[in-house]
Amino acid sequence: MDITILGIESSCDDTSAAVIRNRTLLSNVIASQAVHQKYGGVIPELASRAHQQNIIPVVDTALKEAGVSIDKIDAIAFTRGPGLLGSLLVGVSFAKGLSIANNIPLVEVNHLEGHILSHFVDMPDREIPHPDFPFLCLLVSGGHTQIVRVDEPTKMEIIGTTIDDAAGEAFDKCAKVMGLPYPGGPIIDRLAKEGNPKAFKFAKPHVEGEFDYSFSGLKTSFLYTLRDAVQENPNFIEENKADLCASLQKTIVDILVDKLIKASKATGIKDIAIAGGVSANSGLRDGITEAGRKRGWRTFLPELKFTTDNAAMIATAGHYHYMAGEISSLEVSPVARIQDL
Repeated sequence: MDITILGIESSCDDTSAAVIRNRTLLSNVIASQAVHQKYGGVIPELASRAHQQNIIPVVDTALKEAGVSIDKIDAIAFTRGPGLLGSLLVGVSFAKGLSIANNIPLVEVNHLEGHILSHFVDMPDREIPHPDFPFLCLLVSGGHTQIVRVDEPTKMEIIGTTIDDAAGEAFDKCAKVMGLPYPGGPIIDRLAKEGNPKAFKFAKPHVEGEFDYSFSGLKTSFLYTLRDAVQENPNFIEENKADLCASLQKTIVDILVDKLIKASKATGIKDIAIAGGVSANSGLRDGITEAGRKRGWRTFLPELKFTTDNAAMIATAGHYHYMAGEISSLEVSPVARIQDL
């Protein structure tokens, strides 16, 4: 029997809706918010207002592009959290209203699980390789950095996490210090291709947790390097921008990959995936691929369109929860922090 899922994603600053049938993607519509760029980061209140404006046309467009009417939807999957509370509230409330109006079951999705399960989105025109269970997933984004053991689609365990900042925060905050526009991560990636990754050395953390991460020390080391150099040469950043970006990116990638190698050795798992916004970083993709080649891993890199927040991953995660009989109550509320999910 065909199962058709409508997915709704509104955890941060992208409003997205997607339709899948038996995990095959029929549509995936995303409305991004440019309003935050001049502030150097996402403004929660502005994000919430933009979601309110975007969600009806985005969902309507997703259904039309899929060629599916609302009465053919078997379940509505929505992001419950983690994320910005106001943004989540828009998506959760809309999903509830659509559920009540059309008598369609609701399925709540953990946003981070969605990123991991983006590896199981099937395309209508081609087959995409999927990891086998169990596999390890390095989840890297602006707010989270985790190593997750995935035993089943609905059974995951975080075995390593950041004790302070996430990798994406390190990229964006260091970019801000250099005067780069927001979001800084993609700009650092672009400039790094022109620089020497061995030009500068930055601090690497020593963390008690075997698979845990820390990026606060790296940020401090980067800041002190720039501060001391600029005192001697006010044009230091502009003259060395590419080398700074290349060295910073290599340091972050090395930190991420080193712990992933340890996790693979400890668990014996050699199906390795990455997910989340930072998984679009070319240095990380190359680093994971090279580590896998040396160690006999099967590595899985998400398509770039599935690295950012999107509803295709939410619909896919919703598919698995729906098949497991996990239906949400209308009493469900959005949750900002992962600890409360």
